[in-house]
Amino acid sequence: MAHKYMLDSQKNNILIVLLILAFFTGATIQFGEGSAILGIVMFLIALGLTTQIKLQGTYITKSSKFYVVLGIFMVLANIVYNFKVMNKLGTLDSMAFFMGISFIAYGTSKFRRTGEFGIYMSGTFIVLFLFFYSILPSLHNNFIHDFDHYFVLIPSLYIVNTVANMDIHIIATETVHFNGLNDSTVVIGGPCSGIYSMMLLLGIIVGYVKMEKLTDKKRIYLLIFAAVIIAYFSNLIRVSILYIVGYYYGIEKMMFVHVYIGWLIFIIISFGIMTALNRIK
Repeated sequence: MAHKYMLDSQKNNILIVLLILAFFTGATIQFGEGSAILGIVMFLIALGLTTQIKLQGTYITKSSKFYVVLGIFMVLANIVYNFKVMNKLGTLDSMAFFMGISFIAYGTSKFRRTGEFGIYMSGTFIVLFLFFYSILPSLHNNFIHDFDHYFVLIPSLYIVNTVANMDIHIIATETVHFNGLNDSTVVIGGPCSGIYSMMLLLGIIVGYVKMEKLTDKKRIYLLIFAAVIIAYFSNLIRVSILYIVGYYYGIEKMMFVHVYIGWLIFIIISFGIMTALNRIK
């Protein structure tokens, strides 16, 4: 009976964590490309869902004011800087904000493990973000642009030309032109690279592994490799779909699909990863 309860609790936690990540990612997308109000609503929903996670096993129950104060400072500093100086909340800023919330949770007795998950997840994302968008570009100025062009634009264009006969061709780095419903020029870069999704998925794996103290390194590394490969090819399919929608239905509908299709694909992949991680336990 107790074993069945634990299994049900684990499944419940997987679903809740998935929903938290889905709403948080959706909020990040809305802040960057959609409605700020909808982004705030989705973020508050994600925050509320964290209270529904049922903790299991042994964990530190002593609260820590230091982590709570640190988290509050990070959140306030992030808000002041981004909305007064930048007037927007970017991807890296969203993760720093999420890390601040996670430190607050980590400083409490009830949500310590949930906070631990958030700290490792957001920390992993931030480290990878700085590596790909600061360190590598400092070594090779066109790294991100070359990655977008040779590893995203060209392969996705090959997929489209294989399945459909469209007047679409490359005119510059990261840039395609097509004569469909509209005569349009589209730049495939930034979030379209799929790097954000890969970093976030890796953050999920690291966070969950640390929170649940998983030790099967062979399966964990295999899962990390599989997550990156699946995320990469899923992104190629996503970009290919955007070409098709833009070509046949216009740029406006393509931008609408652009905001939400990546989110849906991320949810599906995240669910698979969380299920696999639970089986490793």
